Amino acid sequence: MKLALVGDIGGTNARFALWRDDQLESVRVLATADFPGPEAAILAYLGGLGLPLGAVASVCLACAGPVSGDLFRFTNNHWRISRTAFCRELQVHELLLVNDFSAMALGMTRLRDDERLQVCPGSPEPERPCVVIGPGTGLGVGTLLALADGSWLALPGEGGHVDLPIGSPREAQLWQQLYKQLGHVRAEDVLSGSGLLLLYQAICALDGHALRLSSPAEVTAAALAGDAVALAVLEQFCCWLGRAAGNNVLSLGARGGVYIVGGVVPRFAEFFLASGFAKSFSDKGCMSDYFAGIPVWLVTAEYPGLMGAGVALQQEHCRRMG
Repeated sequence: MKLALVGDIGGTNARFALWRDDQLESVRVLATADFPGPEAAILAYLGGLGLPLGAVASVCLACAGPVSGDLFRFTNNHWRISRTAFCRELQVHELLLVNDFSAMALGMTRLRDDERLQVCPGSPEPERPCVVIGPGTGLGVGTLLALADGSWLALPGEGGHVDLPIGSPREAQLWQQLYKQLGHVRAEDVLSGSGLLLLYQAICALDGHALRLSSPAEVTAAALAGDAVALAVLEQFCCWLGRAAGNNVLSLGARGGVYIVGGVVPRFAEFFLASGFAKSFSDKGCMSDYFAGIPVWLVTAEYPGLMGAGVALQQEHCRRMG
């Protein structure tokens, strides 16, 4: 395959790299707010590397949102793509668009052992699906399947927008607080970067605490410094992530394992490993025993979505070559 470009575009950041010889090169991270669209960002990226238009033959972009048709609108930023106009403006022969968590799921196939931490022990069943779930700007959920020919299939979906699961009277009370503010309460409303602040506000309202913290970063820092209210927020966040991940395992029969990804949880990895995540993950009443032996990992790799975009492009070329 000739020189290609891959991108992983979320609500806040766009990550770009060259894809050559089955590997990433020249990774750069650009703020989506700094550019009117992906074409301008890619032109800036290529210009910074001294590459002219036409130097890249193929592009694969992992995009936050459902992918179909010629026009794509990003879910969490102002960008949009017309496939036809994109290829014409950037002089590329091929544009492959994949859901961002499909790419994230494919990135799991290239993880090194030192790029993940074990959360729950177990042995993956290779013929069963894997769940890839991760809080970031939103909550992404993907499914990974190993195929008989040695390739991988990543199933796109919008699992972050399911209803927030309720597993205890306390969680029901917190849900009521969230409902007063939001109406319909999605998992993503809590299980995302901004969701940490929303959960902090709900806990303060429910328990009568004064609001002292004003950003997700402040909530995380206060928790790690021992603040009791912020600690309760972080603990509840981990428990709700466990419930959401466990629901996906039951829905998919995902005994291939679970990967926790995204930019939020690695910021408090040590706390997460000791939290109530594992208990909430398998807290499914008569189906709790189903979770015995299903491994869960916290992914610490720097650019798994970019790697997955490269895998997607590589697999597409292999399919075309027959």
